[in-house]
Order: sequence, then C-alpha cells, then structure tokens
Amino acid sequence: MGILAHVDAGKTTLSESMLYLSGTVRKLGRVDHKDAFLDTYALERDRGITIFSKQAVFSLGNKKVNLLDTPGHVDFSAEMERTLQVLDYAVLVISGADGIQGHTETLWKLLKLYDIPTFIFINKMDQQGTDKAALLSELKERLDEGCIAFDQEESTETLEELAMTDEKVLDYFMEHESVRKEDICRLIKERRVFPCYFGSALKLEGVQELLYGFERYMEPYTGTEEFGAKVFKISRDDKGERLTFLKVTGGKLVVKMPVNLVDKEEKVNQIRIYSGAKYETVSEVESGGVCAVTGLVSSYIGQGFGVEKGTAAPFLEPVLTYQMILPDGADTTKVLRELKQLEEEEPLLNIVWNPALEEIHVQLMGEVQTEILKTMIAERFHLDVEFGTGKIVYKETIKNPVVGVGHYEPLRHYAEVHLKMEPLEAGGGLVFDADCSEDVLDRNWQRLILTHLQEREHPGVLTGSPITDMKITIVAGRAHLKHTEGGDFRQATYRAVRQGLKSAESILLEPWYSFVLEVPSDQVGRAMSDIGQMNGSFEGPEAEDKQGMVRLTGTAPASEMRDYQREVWTYTKGRGRITFTLKGYEPCHNAEEVIEQIGYDSERDIDNPTGSVFCAHGAGFLVKWDEVPEYMHIKEDFLSEGSDEISEEEQTITGNTHFGNSSYSSGYGDDPELLAIMEREFGSKQKERDRYSGYRKQTVSAPMPRKTVIKDTEPKKEYLLVDGYNVIFAWEELNELAKASIDAARNKLMDILSNYQGFTGCTLILVFDAYKVKGSQGEVQKYHNIYVVYTKEAETADQYIEKTTHEIGRKYKVTVATSDALEQVIVMGQGAYRISARDFYEEVERTEKQIREINGQQHGEKRNYLLDYAKEEDAKHMEEVRLGKKLEKLDKTTVSDPE
Repeated sequence: MGILAHVDAGKTTLSESMLYLSGTVRKLGRVDHKDAFLDTYALERDRGITIFSKQAVFSLGNKKVNLLDTPGHVDFSAEMERTLQVLDYAVLVISGADGIQGHTETLWKLLKLYDIPTFIFINKMDQQGTDKAALLSELKERLDEGCIAFDQEESTETLEELAMTDEKVLDYFMEHESVRKEDICRLIKERRVFPCYFGSALKLEGVQELLYGFERYMEPYTGTEEFGAKVFKISRDDKGERLTFLKVTGGKLVVKMPVNLVDKEEKVNQIRIYSGAKYETVSEVESGGVCAVTGLVSSYIGQGFGVEKGTAAPFLEPVLTYQMILPDGADTTKVLRELKQLEEEEPLLNIVWNPALEEIHVQLMGEVQTEILKTMIAERFHLDVEFGTGKIVYKETIKNPVVGVGHYEPLRHYAEVHLKMEPLEAGGGLVFDADCSEDVLDRNWQRLILTHLQEREHPGVLTGSPITDMKITIVAGRAHLKHTEGGDFRQATYRAVRQGLKSAESILLEPWYSFVLEVPSDQVGRAMSDIGQMNGSFEGPEAEDKQGMVRLTGTAPASEMRDYQREVWTYTKGRGRITFTLKGYEPCHNAEEVIEQIGYDSERDIDNPTGSVFCAHGAGFLVKWDEVPEYMHIKEDFLSEGSDEISEEEQTITGNTHFGNSSYSSGYGDDPELLAIMEREFGSKQKERDRYSGYRKQTVSAPMPRKTVIKDTEPKKEYLLVDGYNVIFAWEELNELAKASIDAARNKLMDILSNYQGFTGCTLILVFDAYKVKGSQGEVQKYHNIYVVYTKEAETADQYIEKTTHEIGRKYKVTVATSDALEQVIVMGQGAYRISARDFYEEVERTEKQIREINGQQHGEKRNYLLDYAKEEDAKHMEEVRLGKKLEKLDKTTVSDPE
C-alpha cells in the first residue's frame, strides 16, 4: 500500500500514526521534531520533506501490509510515480485546511492511470475553518462521485450511496436494506467507490477508523504461479552496496536464485526486508512481497523479471535542464561516471555530456531538486557543484508521415534500413514496430534495429531536442551475407531516423502547464491580462468563495509561467496562490525565436549525421540526406504510390534484393525477369508494395520508362536451368573429380557453363541442392555471367526448377538440363524444353570446339598447345595423370608425333 499527498498535507505524520497504532513503533515520531520513523535520511529530517520512497511493514489482524511512503513535493514526483507501479492499494492524503490542490489532481490522474484502488484521508480537520460537508462535496466534484464518507459506514445514508454505484448492490439493498462486505470490497477494487475518512493524524483522530477500513475492505494479493517481479527503485546502502527494490508479483524469490537480465544472468546474493532504516535478511519472499536484493548490477527501474513485463514511460517528466558547473580541476570523466550512479537511482535526471559546449547538463523538476542534488553529490562524491539557470526542455515531432532511409557501407561493412515515420497524438511518446517480411530482412536483424531505435534519445533537426509523439516502423532493410555486423545496423538506423526527420516537416514542442490560479476578486482583471500576455488560455472565472477569492483554471506555456508564482504573491500581497501540473508537450508558441536562439545546425552535428555512406571502387563515400534515396539499393518505388497499370520494370525492385542473411547480386537490375523469379522464390515484395500503396515519400524519383510490347514480333528470351548435381554425376569427367572433391567439381562446372553462356547468350541458372543443410535459407550468387542458386532447407533442385518453370515457362523459352526422367516430363508439361545431361554434355563440347576454332582464327598459329593436337586417347590419358588417377610415368613412345 502506498501513501501519497501534496506537500505539507501531513502524509509522513499519517504514516507515523498508522505505524504507532498498529504496534510497529513504540514512540510516535514527528516531522518537526526530526525523529519520524520513515525519514531515514538526514537531509529529509533537516528539510522536513520526504525525498525518497521508504518501506515499512506492519500487521492488521491476519493481514501483513507493506507500507510505501512516497515524496509529496512536486520536484520528486518521479520517485512517487515509480512506486505506483507496484501498489495494490493507495491512500491519498488531502489537507482539510487547503482542500484539493493542483498536485492532488495530478496524483488522482496517476492513480487512475495505474488503476489503483484508493482510500482517501482528509487530514488536519482539527484546524479552524474546515468544513467536512464542503470538502466531501469538493471531492465528489473534482475527483469522483464515488468518494463516500466511511466514518459512519453503517448509516443508512452511506449504504444508500454505496448501493447507487452498482445495480446488483442496489437490488440487494432494496431487499435486505444492507450492503454485503464482499460487494464493498469489489467496488473498491474496481475503483467505483473511494472510502473517505476525516481526522487529524497529528492528534491520532480518525486514524484508527482508517486502519479498521484497511483491515476490513482490503483483499489479499494473489499473484501468478510462475515467478515474476518488477523493479521500482535502485539505491545504495551506507556501505555503497547496490540495492534493487522490487515487488514479487508471482511465484517465489529465493536467495542465490538466478535472474535473467537483458543479455545475461545474475544471482540474488541477499534479500532484505526494510522497515524504516533497519532491515532483516530472509531466505525467500512469497508473491506479493516487497524487498530489496543485492547482487544485481545490471537491473534498472521499471524492469520486469520472469513473466513480468517492463513498465511504460513515466507520465511525469522534467521540463527544465540545468548546466552543472564543476569546480576547477575536477576530472570530467570521473564525475560523469559517478553521476551515472545517481542516474540509475533517478533515471529522469538524464545526465548528458554536451561535447560541443563541453558541459554537463541535467534534467530536473525544479529548484528544490537542484539543492537536494547538490547536497547528495557533496555527501557521496565529496564534490561541490553549482547549477546554472534552468532552461526549458524542448522536444520535436513531425507533421507528416515519411520514410527515412539510411545506408552504411564503408569497405567490408553493409547495412540498409527503411523506416516509416508517422506522427502520433500529443502525449503518444515514441512507439516502435516492425512491418517487414522475414523474407526481406531476417528477424534477428529486425530485432537489432528495434534495439537501436530504443537504446537512445534521437535528436531532432530543428534544435537537437529529443523527438517524441511518433511511431517508427521498420518497413524494409538489407544485410550482406559476409560483411554485415551489428554496428552497421546501428549506423544505418540512426541515419535513417535523421534522414526521415530532414525529409519531414518538423514541429518544435514545449511543455505546457495546467494551472489553477486563485486571486482576490479585485485582482481578477490583472490575472486575466497576465495569462493573455503569457499566451495562455483560461475558462470563465468561478464564483467567489467566503474569503472573496476567485478561481481561474487554464493552460499556458511552462516557459512563460516559471516565475509567475512569485509575481502572484507580490500583487495579491500574499493572498493569491497558483498551482501547476504538467499538461504535456504542445507546439511551441514562439518556435522561430527559440530555434534562432539555440542556433542548432543539423548538418554540422557530426555525432548525428543526416547522410549515408555508400561504397564505390573499394572506398566509402558520403551522400547528402536529400540525395540518399537515389543511391539506395532498395529503390523508393518499393514504397511510393503507383498507378493501376504498372510495367514489369516498375513492379520489380531494381538493384540488390535481400533475403534471409544473404543477398542477390546487383547485376539483377539489368535482368528484371530473372529478379522476379528470385523474388518469388526468396520473398516476393508484392505484399510490401501493396502495403504501402497510396503512401508517397517526400523525395520521389522520375517515373521509370514504360515498354511497348508488340506480341509475336519480339523473340522470346531464353533461359537455361541446369540441375547441378545431376549433371556432375552424369558427366564422367566431373563425376571422377567429385569423388576427390565435390567443391572442385562444382567450380569446374561453373567455369564450363560460364564459357557456354558467354557463347550462347542465354540466361543460365545453375541450381544446387542444399535441402539437407540444416537452417539453410537459400542463397543466390552471381558467378561471372551465370546465376548460381543454392536451395533452402527441405527444398530440392527439382522442386526449385519445377516452380521456376511453372512461373516463366509459358512466357519465355525455357530449357532444363537434367537426366531425371520424371523431372523432364513435368517441365515439358509446363511448356519448357528438356535436354538430358548427356545431350547437354555433347552440346557443351560442340560449343567449346567452336570457341577454340574462333580463337584460332583470331589469333592465328602463334601458340602451340600439345594436347590440342594429341589423339583423343592420349589427351584423355594425360588428363587422368593431371587429376592424379595415374601416377606412373608415361611411355614417351605412346605420345604421337603431331607431325
């Protein structure tokens, strides 16, 4: 159970009272006496505020309660929000003297966001001017109609209110004039009823009734059978040992139990149950327990273990950034390393080193947090630092959808990434997704791209501020079989994001506050004028209260309202007050002025390049962002809008086509028909083209020329499909060579067919079985002027040839070279020609003889080769010797005289 409140509402005092009345502590501590049980840090006792969330354990009857006390000051809201992620119930403390304040409404939104059943304690009811009925009415109006006073829970009025919240409960009430306890528990759990208790924590009034309500209406936690846990806090003890605070959401946590982290496994060395500053060690923690563990060095806040998933980004975030000024002679590298410890404990600090300015920048919620941080750094690291003036944290988004492309190809490296970038509604944050076939890009590469998208803040191109409110989807990519490394995709991904931002219309965002301003009625005009000058807006003034105060509710840029609180105090002579809550990020009201003032140049940001690196003639070269689409290997026609009638060339992706972890050769751009075959076999792009039809990139290349085809007048293109191993084992020479080395036989056949293709001019596809190769995804290589296909796992060369022949047999002249009789019948049925391996051998022999004759005519008799003029028997005998079959010396008399 967590306890939350606006600062000075009496939250810590209530915690002390609950622990005292439950018998956990023998002495009732007080904040003003600096002896509160849960104010364990000297800094908290000195300032009288809660800075860090703390844990205490107490019992209520047969229930064991883990109480988590959270900070109330708005500057430490992030610490409070992290605690919400592990709560089963919450207690919201409201000051009866002040009523509902701005931060109280923020807390209520968070409790609703995290769906936490809530009890409400209205404190300080002993002070003059407090009105229970008026406060209850305010709770119903500004929080929820389900806020019901439980101090007289058995009264008819209370029971009627409970019955009106649910039809089944109402039916039961009409019949029995009572409400069952289990129904009340259910309504509280479903956040339809919020029990309200009134009292004074300092005087122990109403606290016992609150504890009775906990014991009666809270239901025990029930978790999953499988182990799960969620981290909500990282800190260090007095000896500097790292502590990971977590809630066990399922199963059981045991000492020495291995825990799977991001990329490794770590063991829990010790389990501690804290209660205030003290703790006890235990050997195990059951589901629902909250504890601190040692031994985990890579854990982080929001992380989930076991079946538990990680938590989403926080709702509250800093809106100010401060420059940290180090003392003279300080080692910047050492300081940054030490500050990273603080960032582990408070991730929203976002400590950043700015290399251009050589400055350390820290994001904070406000001035109080800067003072606390200064003290913590001095105590822990013995370093006296100062902070500059706080500056607004801006963000950027895009107005229109685009596709960003990135390419990274220095020598012996290769990666290409295409990202679809779409704007989201305000507050949408960053969403990453993949919508790319695994036939186009292997799943492992896609996961790596998603990791690189998530691992850092991506700067915008207007001011270098982080991007937000955007969905980034992987739509295409390419890797190289041999040259791609993980770091290549990091570079290509970063460049794709930057190129997309440059192509889109970017929008500068700034934080906006929702405010509630209360001023005397005679100062309303001044207040309304001020809000207008600050580019804010407000609703009509609400009626005066008994003190003659008028309330204005509205929104305004945070940059304009930073110091307005002091101004309100001045012109109202201390009577007025204003409370802020972060509404979110909206378009900047003075974007041009801010952009000019910051003076960021995206093209000079060498750490975040917008262009891409390509390779030519063995060296990499840089291409500017606006020219990158023209160089991409996956052409932009793949993602651009097309007409209803598209030529074959436009339907084919020119350049390189990737499948699995390997790539087609770039020579396919000259042969679109063959590329269409390879696409069909190893991943058609038609689905991707359909998926993105109607979506056009900002930069669109000129349309490709269309071909006019006149039927029956153009000769059909010829294809020759060769069953590689069938031919090798059918040709005596290659069969003998294969017995010694199958690789040598393959290479020999590839050389022979390269000569043959060069003479005949047909498109030659040599197919080898790889169906027994476990995990083979298939591969296509360009070998000189022929294409060599290695089939994927569980696919034979026969199957590949049959499917390919079926695809193109009616359109082109296709010949299949194989001695498989069944295969010959099948391909002939698809309109293809067939030639046996032996006939193909004779065809190749005739072709080689013609090549020799042509070479002899061109070069004359300048050179004389012995075997060219030897008898066939002698030549065969010499070839066998060359292959090592016959090692005996040849009898010189057996060699015929060429004369």
